[in-house]
Amino acid sequence: MDNKTLWQKVQEELKISVSKAIFQTLFQGTSLVSLKKNIAVIGCPSSYIQDLIEKRYYSLLKDVLDRKTKTNNSLVFVIKREKREEVKDLGPLFEERKPGVAIGLRPDFTFENFCVSTVNQLPYAAATAVARNPGTAYNPLFLWGGVGVGKTHLMQAIGHEILKNDPQKKVIYCIGEEFTNEIIQAIRLKTTDSFKKKYRSADVLLLDDVQFIAGKTTVQEEFFHTFNAIQRAGGQIVLVSDRPPEEISKLEERLKSRFEAGLIIDIPAPDFELRTAILLTKAKQRGIDLSMDIAQTIASNIESTRKLEGFLTRLQTEIQTRKVSLSLSLVQSLLGKGLETPKEKKPKKTKEIIKIIADYYNLKITDLKGKKRKKEVVLPRQIAMYILRTEINLPLVTIANFLGGRDHTTVIHGVEKITKRLSEDGDLREDISKLKEKIYE
Repeated sequence: MDNKTLWQKVQEELKISVSKAIFQTLFQGTSLVSLKKNIAVIGCPSSYIQDLIEKRYYSLLKDVLDRKTKTNNSLVFVIKREKREEVKDLGPLFEERKPGVAIGLRPDFTFENFCVSTVNQLPYAAATAVARNPGTAYNPLFLWGGVGVGKTHLMQAIGHEILKNDPQKKVIYCIGEEFTNEIIQAIRLKTTDSFKKKYRSADVLLLDDVQFIAGKTTVQEEFFHTFNAIQRAGGQIVLVSDRPPEEISKLEERLKSRFEAGLIIDIPAPDFELRTAILLTKAKQRGIDLSMDIAQTIASNIESTRKLEGFLTRLQTEIQTRKVSLSLSLVQSLLGKGLETPKEKKPKKTKEIIKIIADYYNLKITDLKGKKRKKEVVLPRQIAMYILRTEINLPLVTIANFLGGRDHTTVIHGVEKITKRLSEDGDLREDISKLKEKIYE
C-alpha cells in the first residue's frame, strides 16, 4: 500500500472519530510525507494546525495509523502544503491543461469575496478594470504590499473574472518559487520545450512573489522571454510582490523597466472597518455566525488578516472540542491568552517594552510599577498588561510580579478591560498600534 492510499484510509477513519468541523479544519489538508522504519512524517498546512494536532490528537492519530499499518509508529510533524495533481507523462511539473481551465486558482479568491473599503479601493478598481479588458488596461499590473493585505486574493480574482467572461482563456497562476523550480526541473529532464509551451501560450499569467526570481540569471532570462511572448500575443500579465520593482534587489534592469511600464499599486494594510468586514466574510464562509460586536472585538485586537484567519480556526476548534457556544466572553478569553507574534521581527525585551510604554505616555517606569490609581497612570498600566500578555505571551503571574507585585487577577482584569475597549475606542486602537510598531522595530 503506497503512502497516499494509506493516508486516505487513515483520514476515512478520522472522519468517523471526530466532528466534521474538526476534520475539515485540522486533518483535511494533512498528508503522509513518508513512512520509514516506523517513523511517520505527517505534513501539515500550517504551524498552528500542526501544534493543535500534536497537542490534542497525537494519540488518536497514532492509534489509527498503528492499526492500519499493524506496527508501532512514532509521529513527526512538518509544515507541508499539499501539491496539485501531477501528470505522469510530462514529468511532475509540466501539466498540459485544456484552455478554459485555470491552473492554481483558489475557488474562494473571487471579487465577490474581496472586501473593499477606502484603503484598498484603488487596487480593487484597477484589478476589475484589468479583468474586464485583459491585455489592454494596465499591462502589466503590479500589486505590492505587506503580508495579508489581499494581494494574492485580488490577483486570483482577476483570473476568475476573466474566465467567467471568456471560458476559453488559458489562465495560469504560480508563485516565483514554483516558476524557478519548474525551470530547474525542465533543464534537468530536458523538457524545456514543454515548459515554454505551457507558459508562453498563456492568455493570462499571474505570478505571485515575483521578487523570488531576482538574482537568478537563468530564471530571469526565461521570464523575460515569457513576459515578451505573452504581451506580444495580447495576453495579460499580473505580478505580485512584497515591495515595488525599484526596491527588489538583484532584479535585472530590463525586467524592472517592463514592470514599471505598467501600473504599480501599493495595497495598504486594512484598517479597523475593513478588518471587521473581512472577518465577517471569512466567518460566513466557515459557517460561523459572528455578531457585529464580536467581530469588532476581534478586529480591534488583531491587525493582521492572516492572524484573523488563524484566530477563526482557533475559535472554531475551541467551540467544537469544548462543546461551548460562541460568545463574547469566549472570544475575550482567547484573545487574552496571547496571540502568535510576528515571525518577521521579534519583540523587544520586557524591560524595554515597559520603557517604551512609559515614554509614550510621559510617565516614569516607577509610575507603571507603583500603586498610583490616577486615571493617567491606570490606563497605561493596563495597556502594559495587555501588550505583555497578547504580544509576548508572558504568564499572568510574571506580569503581575513585574508590575509591582500585583495579584494575577488584577492582570486578568486589565487585559479584559483593554480587549473590550479596543472595539469601541479608536484613539486607544491608534495608541496600541503605534506602541506595537515601536516594540517590533
